[in-house]
Amino acid sequence: MNTNKERAKDFLILAAKGDSREAFKRHVGNPFKHHNAYFKGDANSLMVAMEEAAKDQPNKVFEILRALEDGNLVSIHSRIKPQDSPEMAVIHIFKFKEDKIVELWDFGQAVPDNMANEHGMF
Repeated sequence: MNTNKERAKDFLILAAKGDSREAFKRHVGNPFKHHNAYFKGDANSLMVAMEEAAKDQPNKVFEILRALEDGNLVSIHSRIKPQDSPEMAVIHIFKFKEDKIVELWDFGQAVPDNMANEHGMF
């Protein structure tokens, strides 16, 4: 992998299919900060949460739609369709240092059945 965009994509694909430990081993640096109101901000808490999510939803669909790289930042817009839950639009923002993820922000929004916006979320 030559770009941080490729590294970020690989991280998410591995985590989504249940290989969060490998994703963290390959791509996460130390120190690491995670910014999400629903999780502690350390690498281990996020890794375990991703692992549990993959076990709870082994047949979810994860699709990367867009990826942007600007300096040491990468942003990925994706679609997640859990088995028995509403489809989600998700944005991940990664900060890299020396080819490793050192900071991560993630935001998700459920796709409503009836949208006021005629363009949709994707």
